[in-house]
Amino acid sequence: MDAANRGTDSPATRATSVYERLKADILSATLEPGRKLQLRFLMEHYDAGQTPLREALNRLSTEDLVIGKEQRGFFVKPISLEELGELTKTRCWVEGLALRESMTNAGPAWEEALLVAHHRLDRAPRSLDPERFESNPEWERLHHAFHVQLIGGCASRPLIAFCEQLADQLNRYRALSSRKAFRVRKVSQEHADILAAVLAHDCEKAVALLQRHFERTAEVIRTDLENGSVAGPG
Repeated sequence: MDAANRGTDSPATRATSVYERLKADILSATLEPGRKLQLRFLMEHYDAGQTPLREALNRLSTEDLVIGKEQRGFFVKPISLEELGELTKTRCWVEGLALRESMTNAGPAWEEALLVAHHRLDRAPRSLDPERFESNPEWERLHHAFHVQLIGGCASRPLIAFCEQLADQLNRYRALSSRKAFRVRKVSQEHADILAAVLAHDCEKAVALLQRHFERTAEVIRTDLENGSVAGPG
């Protein structure tokens, strides 16, 4: 951000921008679990002052992505097998409920939007390099949009918000194991199977497939954590 634009931004706008950039780097594991978030580094890296940075860090603390330690500062929240299990189990519960409600409320517009979301996702390559894994930001965006659309008809904004929070916390884990998952999973087929069950109005099958989709992700991550090939708590 150049000096001229920085001067015209409101404090609230600057704080929101820093928050969004910090959150994206935490969820992608660019800022790895357990890392100390030194204020000097953050000020230089995000070209921001102390006030918007502290506001962003406090906001991320309320979302359970950052932890504050008295007299020691802020840290990216470490990862653990216990938390992975708890988050996965809870996400299966709440997104299963949200999908069930979406299907109960389903109409042609929702089904059409879901078809479009899946078509766009299916056309996007998972990796920017077909030979070695290089995460494709556009695939990530479309993947998120597809899952949001699946539960978007549940008619409960608090439920959707809770689902989003769980997805964010689990995305940190998924980002650490995406390279291995790219080699061993057919994620596109899992998405296609979920869509087919939804369009067939088979609620039980659709919910079971969605929950199994989340559990498969956890299994890959758990294997990496147990083998020590994913960074643990700092």
